[in-house]
Amino acid sequence: MKENKRRQNNKNLRGNNQGKSKWLEKGSNRERSPKKVNHPASSDQVSTPENENFVFGHHAVMEALKQGRGNKLFILEDARGAKIDELKQSAQEQSVPVKWVPKQKLDTMSDNGVHQGMVLAITPYEYLSLPELLEKTTNPEPFFLILDNLEDPHNFGSILRTADAAGVDGVIIPKHRAVGITPIVVKTSTGAVEHVPVARVTNLSQGIKELKAAGFWIFGTDMLGTNYTKWNARGKIALIIGNEGRGMSAGLAKEVDEMLTIPMIGHVQSLNASVAAGLLIYEAFNQRSTNGGAPS
Repeated sequence: MKENKRRQNNKNLRGNNQGKSKWLEKGSNRERSPKKVNHPASSDQVSTPENENFVFGHHAVMEALKQGRGNKLFILEDARGAKIDELKQSAQEQSVPVKWVPKQKLDTMSDNGVHQGMVLAITPYEYLSLPELLEKTTNPEPFFLILDNLEDPHNFGSILRTADAAGVDGVIIPKHRAVGITPIVVKTSTGAVEHVPVARVTNLSQGIKELKAAGFWIFGTDMLGTNYTKWNARGKIALIIGNEGRGMSAGLAKEVDEMLTIPMIGHVQSLNASVAAGLLIYEAFNQRSTNGGAPS
Protein backbone atom coordinates (compact mmCIF):
# COMPACT_ATOMS: atom_id res chain seq x y z
CA MET A 1 0.00 0.00 0.00
CA LYS A 2 1.39 3.38 -0.89
CA GLU A 3 2.20 5.82 1.91
CA ASN A 4 -0.36 8.47 0.95
CA LYS A 5 -3.16 5.91 0.70
CA ARG A 6 -2.16 4.42 4.05
CA ARG A 7 -2.22 7.85 5.69
CA GLN A 8 -5.63 8.66 4.20
CA ASN A 9 -7.03 5.37 5.47
CA ASN A 10 -5.73 6.17 8.97
CA LYS A 11 -7.37 9.61 8.91
CA ASN A 12 -10.67 8.19 7.67
CA LEU A 13 -10.70 5.58 10.41
CA ARG A 14 -9.94 8.19 13.04
CA GLY A 15 -12.70 10.45 11.76
CA ASN A 16 -15.23 7.62 11.86
CA ASN A 17 -14.16 6.67 15.40
CA GLN A 18 -13.50 3.04 14.51
CA GLY A 19 -11.35 0.74 16.59
CA LYS A 20 -7.95 0.64 14.91
CA SER A 21 -6.39 0.96 11.52
CA LYS A 22 -5.03 -2.03 9.66
CA TRP A 23 -1.42 -1.16 10.12
CA LEU A 24 -1.92 -1.13 13.90
CA GLU A 25 -2.97 -4.78 13.85
CA LYS A 26 -0.67 -6.88 15.99
CA GLY A 27 2.09 -8.37 13.90
CA SER A 28 1.75 -5.87 11.05
CA ASN A 29 4.85 -5.16 9.02
CA ARG A 30 4.87 -1.37 9.34
CA GLU A 31 7.76 0.46 7.76
CA ARG A 32 8.52 3.92 6.51
CA SER A 33 11.54 4.38 4.28
CA PRO A 34 13.96 7.07 5.45
CA LYS A 35 14.53 10.02 3.14
CA LYS A 36 17.43 12.39 3.04
CA VAL A 37 16.65 15.79 4.55
CA ASN A 38 18.74 18.93 4.18
CA HIS A 39 18.87 20.67 7.55
CA PRO A 40 19.42 24.43 7.84
CA ALA A 41 22.75 25.19 9.42
CA SER A 42 21.36 26.84 12.52
CA SER A 43 17.56 26.63 12.43
CA ASP A 44 17.32 24.69 15.69
CA GLN A 45 20.16 26.28 17.60
CA VAL A 46 19.57 28.10 20.87
CA SER A 47 20.86 31.62 20.38
CA THR A 48 20.65 33.12 23.86
CA PRO A 49 21.43 30.61 26.61
CA GLU A 50 21.32 31.74 30.23
CA ASN A 51 24.68 32.74 31.71
CA GLU A 52 24.15 30.83 34.94
CA ASN A 53 21.66 28.46 36.46
CA PHE A 54 21.09 26.55 39.67
CA VAL A 55 19.86 23.09 40.56
CA PHE A 56 18.83 22.05 44.03
CA GLY A 57 17.82 18.96 45.96
CA HIS A 58 20.07 15.97 46.68
CA HIS A 59 19.36 13.80 43.61
CA ALA A 60 19.47 16.67 41.12
CA VAL A 61 22.69 18.09 42.59
CA MET A 62 24.43 14.70 42.68
CA GLU A 63 23.56 13.89 39.06
CA ALA A 64 24.73 17.31 37.86
CA LEU A 65 28.02 16.85 39.74
CA LYS A 66 28.52 13.38 38.25
CA GLN A 67 28.00 14.82 34.78
CA GLY A 68 30.66 17.48 35.39
CA ARG A 69 28.27 20.45 35.17
CA GLY A 70 28.93 21.92 38.62
CA ASN A 71 30.57 25.34 39.06
CA LYS A 72 30.08 25.97 42.78
CA LEU A 73 28.30 24.05 45.53
CA PHE A 74 26.39 25.92 48.25
CA ILE A 75 25.54 23.97 51.41
CA LEU A 76 23.52 25.00 54.46
CA GLU A 77 25.99 26.28 57.04
CA ASP A 78 25.04 23.83 59.82
CA ALA A 79 24.18 20.81 57.61
CA ARG A 80 25.68 17.47 58.56
CA GLY A 81 25.20 13.82 57.71
CA ALA A 82 25.98 11.11 55.16
CA LYS A 83 24.37 12.94 52.22
CA ILE A 84 26.39 16.08 52.91
CA ASP A 85 29.59 14.04 53.14
CA GLU A 86 28.72 12.37 49.83
CA LEU A 87 28.16 15.75 48.20
CA LYS A 88 31.44 17.16 49.48
CA GLN A 89 33.31 14.09 48.24
CA SER A 90 31.74 14.34 44.78
CA ALA A 91 32.46 18.08 44.61
CA GLN A 92 36.08 17.46 45.58
CA GLU A 93 36.45 14.82 42.86
CA GLN A 94 35.12 17.29 40.29
CA SER A 95 37.19 20.20 41.64
CA VAL A 96 34.01 22.12 42.45
CA PRO A 97 34.42 24.69 45.27
CA VAL A 98 32.10 24.40 48.29
CA LYS A 99 30.67 27.34 50.22
CA TRP A 100 28.69 27.14 53.48
CA VAL A 101 25.84 29.67 53.49
CA PRO A 102 22.74 30.54 55.56
CA LYS A 103 19.31 29.17 54.70
CA GLN A 104 18.14 32.55 53.40
CA LYS A 105 20.71 32.48 50.61
CA LEU A 106 19.70 28.97 49.58
CA ASP A 107 16.06 30.04 49.60
CA THR A 108 16.88 32.95 47.31
CA MET A 109 18.94 30.89 44.86
CA SER A 110 16.28 28.16 44.67
CA ASP A 111 13.40 30.66 44.48
CA ASN A 112 12.09 29.22 47.76
CA GLY A 113 12.13 25.69 46.40
CA VAL A 114 12.68 22.53 48.46
CA HIS A 115 16.46 22.66 48.27
CA GLN A 116 17.23 20.19 51.12
CA GLY A 117 20.10 22.40 52.23
CA MET A 118 22.05 22.26 48.96
CA VAL A 119 22.19 24.32 45.76
CA LEU A 120 24.60 23.85 42.88
CA ALA A 121 25.55 26.56 40.39
CA ILE A 122 25.89 24.84 37.02
CA THR A 123 26.86 25.50 33.44
CA PRO A 124 23.83 26.24 31.21
CA TYR A 125 22.01 23.21 29.86
CA GLU A 126 23.09 22.45 26.29
CA TYR A 127 20.11 21.51 24.16
CA LEU A 128 20.60 19.41 21.05
CA SER A 129 19.27 20.29 17.64
CA LEU A 130 17.03 17.67 16.02
CA PRO A 131 19.76 16.54 13.59
CA GLU A 132 22.12 16.18 16.56
CA LEU A 133 19.56 14.10 18.47
CA LEU A 134 19.08 11.80 15.47
CA GLU A 135 22.84 11.45 15.07
CA LYS A 136 23.39 10.85 18.80
CA THR A 137 20.73 8.13 19.07
CA THR A 138 22.26 4.66 18.85
CA ASN A 139 19.01 2.70 19.08
CA PRO A 140 18.07 1.55 15.54
CA GLU A 141 14.36 1.88 16.45
CA PRO A 142 14.22 4.94 18.73
CA PHE A 143 11.27 6.21 20.75
CA PHE A 144 11.01 10.01 21.04
CA LEU A 145 8.58 12.21 22.93
CA ILE A 146 7.41 15.51 21.44
CA LEU A 147 6.12 17.96 24.06
CA ASP A 148 3.70 20.39 22.44
CA ASN A 149 4.12 23.67 24.36
CA LEU A 150 4.08 22.26 27.90
CA GLU A 151 4.06 25.13 30.41
CA ASP A 152 4.28 23.47 33.84
CA PRO A 153 7.88 22.67 34.90
CA HIS A 154 6.61 19.99 37.30
CA ASN A 155 4.92 18.16 34.41
CA PHE A 156 8.06 18.43 32.31
CA GLY A 157 10.25 17.14 35.14
CA SER A 158 7.91 14.24 35.88
CA ILE A 159 7.81 13.26 32.20
CA LEU A 160 11.61 13.30 32.04
CA ARG A 161 11.77 11.08 35.12
CA THR A 162 9.39 8.55 33.53
CA ALA A 163 11.17 8.80 30.19
CA ASP A 164 14.48 7.90 31.81
CA ALA A 165 12.95 4.99 33.70
CA ALA A 166 11.35 3.55 30.56
CA GLY A 167 14.28 4.03 28.20
CA VAL A 168 12.90 6.84 26.01
CA ASP A 169 15.64 7.85 23.57
CA GLY A 170 15.00 11.59 23.50
CA VAL A 171 12.57 14.45 24.10
CA ILE A 172 11.80 17.23 21.62
CA ILE A 173 10.46 20.59 22.76
CA PRO A 174 9.76 23.92 21.03
CA LYS A 175 12.10 26.85 21.52
CA HIS A 176 9.31 29.37 22.18
CA ARG A 177 6.17 29.50 24.34
CA ALA A 178 7.08 26.42 26.35
CA VAL A 179 8.96 25.57 29.53
CA GLY A 180 12.61 24.69 29.11
CA ILE A 181 15.15 23.09 31.46
CA THR A 182 14.68 25.12 34.64
CA PRO A 183 15.82 24.39 38.21
CA ILE A 184 12.32 23.14 39.05
CA VAL A 185 12.36 20.80 36.04
CA VAL A 186 15.73 19.43 37.13
CA LYS A 187 14.56 19.00 40.74
CA THR A 188 11.30 17.30 39.73
CA SER A 189 13.13 14.98 37.37
CA THR A 190 15.39 13.90 40.28
CA GLY A 191 18.38 14.18 37.97
CA ALA A 192 16.86 12.33 35.00
CA VAL A 193 17.44 15.42 32.86
CA GLU A 194 21.13 14.50 32.87
CA HIS A 195 20.35 11.18 31.14
CA VAL A 196 17.56 11.92 28.64
CA PRO A 197 18.70 13.98 25.63
CA VAL A 198 16.52 17.04 25.00
CA ALA A 199 16.36 18.69 21.58
CA ARG A 200 14.87 22.15 21.15
CA VAL A 201 13.50 23.16 17.76
CA THR A 202 12.15 26.38 16.29
CA ASN A 203 9.14 24.75 14.63
CA LEU A 204 7.59 21.47 15.83
CA SER A 205 5.67 20.88 12.60
CA GLN A 206 8.86 21.11 10.59
CA GLY A 207 10.58 18.86 13.11
CA ILE A 208 7.88 16.22 12.67
CA LYS A 209 8.30 16.37 8.90
CA GLU A 210 12.01 15.69 9.40
CA LEU A 211 11.24 12.75 11.66
CA LYS A 212 8.88 11.30 9.04
CA ALA A 213 11.57 11.68 6.41
CA ALA A 214 13.87 9.71 8.73
CA GLY A 215 11.36 6.86 8.90
CA PHE A 216 9.41 7.70 12.07
CA TRP A 217 5.71 7.12 12.66
CA ILE A 218 4.00 9.92 14.57
CA PHE A 219 1.33 9.40 17.23
CA GLY A 220 -0.88 11.88 19.08
CA THR A 221 -3.71 11.76 21.60
CA ASP A 222 -7.39 12.46 21.03
CA MET A 223 -10.73 11.58 22.63
CA LEU A 224 -11.73 9.58 19.52
CA GLY A 225 -8.46 7.77 18.84
CA THR A 226 -7.40 4.14 18.97
CA ASN A 227 -7.41 2.59 22.44
CA TYR A 228 -3.82 3.00 23.60
CA THR A 229 -3.63 -0.66 24.72
CA LYS A 230 -4.03 -1.65 21.04
CA TRP A 231 -1.29 0.70 19.89
CA ASN A 232 1.52 -0.81 17.83
CA ALA A 233 4.42 0.99 19.53
CA ARG A 234 7.24 -0.92 17.87
CA GLY A 235 9.63 0.53 15.35
CA LYS A 236 10.79 4.13 14.98
CA ILE A 237 8.11 6.19 16.72
CA ALA A 238 7.47 9.64 18.16
CA LEU A 239 4.62 10.40 20.58
CA ILE A 240 3.16 13.91 20.97
CA ILE A 241 2.07 15.03 24.45
CA GLY A 242 -0.20 18.08 24.23
CA ASN A 243 -0.36 21.26 26.28
CA GLU A 244 -1.88 21.00 29.77
CA GLY A 245 -4.92 23.11 28.95
CA ARG A 246 -5.25 23.25 25.16
CA GLY A 247 -4.11 19.76 24.30
CA MET A 248 -2.35 19.05 21.03
CA SER A 249 -2.33 21.91 18.53
CA ALA A 250 -4.32 21.61 15.32
CA GLY A 251 -1.20 22.10 13.23
CA LEU A 252 0.52 19.08 14.74
CA ALA A 253 -2.67 16.99 14.55
CA LYS A 254 -2.46 17.24 10.75
CA GLU A 255 0.94 15.53 10.85
CA VAL A 256 -0.16 12.60 13.03
CA ASP A 257 -0.30 9.09 11.56
CA GLU A 258 -2.61 7.72 14.27
CA MET A 259 -4.43 9.18 17.26
CA LEU A 260 -4.50 7.31 20.56
CA THR A 261 -6.98 7.60 23.40
CA ILE A 262 -6.94 6.62 27.07
CA PRO A 263 -10.45 5.40 27.96
CA MET A 264 -12.10 7.19 30.88
CA ILE A 265 -15.48 6.69 32.57
CA GLY A 266 -15.38 9.46 35.18
CA HIS A 267 -16.82 12.95 35.10
CA VAL A 268 -13.46 14.61 34.30
CA GLN A 269 -12.55 13.59 30.76
CA SER A 270 -8.88 14.49 30.88
CA LEU A 271 -5.71 13.47 32.67
CA ASN A 272 -2.72 15.44 33.91
CA ALA A 273 -0.16 15.64 31.09
CA SER A 274 2.53 13.76 33.03
CA VAL A 275 0.06 11.03 34.08
CA ALA A 276 -1.17 10.52 30.52
CA ALA A 277 2.42 10.49 29.29
CA GLY A 278 3.33 7.90 31.90
CA LEU A 279 0.56 5.51 30.80
CA LEU A 280 1.51 5.82 27.14
CA ILE A 281 5.25 5.59 27.76
CA TYR A 282 4.86 2.38 29.72
CA GLU A 283 2.54 0.85 27.15
CA ALA A 284 5.31 1.44 24.61
CA PHE A 285 7.89 0.14 27.10
CA ASN A 286 6.01 -3.13 27.57
CA GLN A 287 5.59 -3.68 23.85
CA ARG A 288 9.17 -2.79 23.00
CA SER A 289 10.66 -5.03 25.71
CA THR A 290 11.73 -8.55 24.94
CA ASN A 291 9.64 -10.06 27.73
CA GLY A 292 7.84 -7.15 29.37
CA GLY A 293 10.95 -6.31 31.40
CA ALA A 294 14.09 -4.50 30.31
CA PRO A 295 14.09 -2.85 26.89
CA SER A 296 15.60 -4.91 24.09
